[in-house]
Amino acid sequence: MKADWGSSYRLVAAEKWKLQSAAMGRGVTEALVKYAQPSLGMRVLDLASGTGEPAISLAGLVGPKGMVTALDLSAELLKIASTRAHQRRLPNLSLCQGDAHRLPFRDQTFDLASCRFGVMFFAQVDVAFAELHRVLQPGGRACFAAWGPFEQPYWQSTIGIVVKHLGGAPLDRHGQDPFCFDEPARLQAALSRAGFRQTESFRQNVPWTWFGTADEVWHYVQAVSTPFRPLLECVPQSKWPLINAEVHSAVASYIQGDRIEFGAEIVLASGKRT
Repeated sequence: MKADWGSSYRLVAAEKWKLQSAAMGRGVTEALVKYAQPSLGMRVLDLASGTGEPAISLAGLVGPKGMVTALDLSAELLKIASTRAHQRRLPNLSLCQGDAHRLPFRDQTFDLASCRFGVMFFAQVDVAFAELHRVLQPGGRACFAAWGPFEQPYWQSTIGIVVKHLGGAPLDRHGQDPFCFDEPARLQAALSRAGFRQTESFRQNVPWTWFGTADEVWHYVQAVSTPFRPLLECVPQSKWPLINAEVHSAVASYIQGDRIEFGAEIVLASGKRT
């Protein structure tokens, strides 16, 4: 099953929870931007940019002589990114609807590439990485952030509860796997196969904080976690009251004041075009 990132329920959720979502993802964005080491004047490509991060953060760092291109398959998500960029007055950020497997750019166009939580959903990662290698300048780096293991607080206290009640695997075996690079070596190996050199990968813990209630974050997870839609749609109506109660109880253990401090374990990886 192909994930539908532009589906109506996900777009509604992206708009409804945009402030909380941006706050929750800030730790990942900051970790990836720091790791990417952007500098003034760079030309940057942000793949699977969605609603605009880390493209927006990068645009603020490369300066007026730099340029960031945010690419995503979903025109609807890019509209949200456009609004955010306009609010921040970032004329050096351009938006491009396109496919990472067929990049609409000339060879050696960019100095740096980034991708936050998108690489896991590339249908053919080797093809996408070959394309990325093509459009990078010699010496250009490609930097990625991916999810670490499913066995961590955010997932175990939400989707993990559903899995416990239904049994079986959390994901459709024909679908896309958000945790396919939970072992850092897999992402590093894919970069090496595409011709990148000086590759590296490692796990890192970052803040993953929801500013709001347990009920809100549970509604958010159900709405935006596209790969888990087949699982959620299999839940009998009779089981939802118990699942909801257990999720609220599990999430409550991470509440600190007005926020929910899950924390997240992510994978960072990079490679350089020589």
